[in-house]
Amino acid sequence: MKRTKVIKLLQQEPGGDVLVKGWVRTKRGNKNVTFIALNDGSTINNIQIVCDTASFDETLLKQITTGACIAVKGELVASLGSGQSVEIQARDIEVLGTADPDIYPLQKKGHSMEFLREIAHLRPRTNTFGAVFRIRHAMAFAIHKFFNDKGFVYLHTPIITSSDCEGAGEMFHVTTLNLENVPKNEDGTVNFNEDFFGRQTSLTVSGQLEGELGAMALGDIYTFGPTFRAENSNTPRHLAEFWMIEPEMAFYEIEDNMDLAEEFIKYLVQYALDNCKDDLNFLNNMIDKELISRLESVVNTEFVRLSYTEGIEILEKSGVKFEFPVSWGIDLQSEHERYLVEKHFKKPVILTNYPKEIKAFYMKLNDDGKTVRAMDVLFPKIGEIIGGSQREESLEKLEQRIAELDMDYSNLWWYIDTRRFGTAPHSGFGLGFERLLLFVTGMANIRDVIPFPRTPKSAEF
Repeated sequence: MKRTKVIKLLQQEPGGDVLVKGWVRTKRGNKNVTFIALNDGSTINNIQIVCDTASFDETLLKQITTGACIAVKGELVASLGSGQSVEIQARDIEVLGTADPDIYPLQKKGHSMEFLREIAHLRPRTNTFGAVFRIRHAMAFAIHKFFNDKGFVYLHTPIITSSDCEGAGEMFHVTTLNLENVPKNEDGTVNFNEDFFGRQTSLTVSGQLEGELGAMALGDIYTFGPTFRAENSNTPRHLAEFWMIEPEMAFYEIEDNMDLAEEFIKYLVQYALDNCKDDLNFLNNMIDKELISRLESVVNTEFVRLSYTEGIEILEKSGVKFEFPVSWGIDLQSEHERYLVEKHFKKPVILTNYPKEIKAFYMKLNDDGKTVRAMDVLFPKIGEIIGGSQREESLEKLEQRIAELDMDYSNLWWYIDTRRFGTAPHSGFGLGFERLLLFVTGMANIRDVIPFPRTPKSAEF
């Protein structure tokens, strides 16, 4: 007999024999009847297994504890209890794997998020993390569907790179050198000629620069992959390893870029509302009572668009004493972004035209010579969720900016060449996948929307 997933069983009409396999969430009963709540990960909902206690070996039933894995054959019947329309009248049970109740850490009680991070190999079995990771899957699928349906090309950009896209220098080094005996040059510096790639390399902080190369040939491309920041930030909003979605579009001006970003994020939120109802309802009830209403409000509202300068003026006139003082030229902090979104406008905001000093070298300079065509999409509870810009297509201005910042020209010659040979206006943005998931799930800590979080002093599992 072929196994049927719980999500399908709960949609079926009563009648007929079925085979289900999964993990025991709870077991209760009396000397006459035993009730087992079984879950196989396909849905937030369990299916109830009803056992006539006299029909089963007592030793077998003792092995069926929370966390045990079992296979059940029986008849799908109408449920007499509330909460489900069908249940399984068990005829045969096989224990596939036991879970000693004295040491299995996920017993039927509330567990803190901190504790669950310590057992990240088991936390997907909880209702909360089952819901989060199913939503994560749905959002990944929706991202590919959105871009595929719009004719974008999915470009795989390198994870190992010799260029620092952001210019911040917070990169993880990649090497095969013997760290006990590192080869040195005469001046005492590391001799990278002896290394695998013959030069210093790192894990990528962004696929953007390579993405721009793709856009200059294929038109519209997107990347979706892991990125890495060696930033020593122990906060609920930072990870050392996270996933980024980065579209790059030839012939897009900044307005086109903003239009796409707003359309994209509304599409993703609507997809979650349409396809993740059970999981969202659970998270709405257990994690964040305003989750679904907040998701619906984003889909149904037009994002506010204003300049950085206008945003600064609003913050200065607010009368609020911020932890980080506000003045023109500062890099906005999360508290500033959230004030604009949550208190002032009460809707998502797209900020544009930032001072060039606080933005990356590749952003297009405005005619005022002071600001660049940057755009940040700011969301309630999150702050910045998307960052992007129109890219500088002028060879002269790009080279001037690289020189101003004293960047290593030799590592960027290939990027600069795109402005030398057939340059064109183009734009793009980056969406941090985990930031999106924080918003869609209502979870409070970014470590709880990725299966195995990588943070300072933490690389377990």
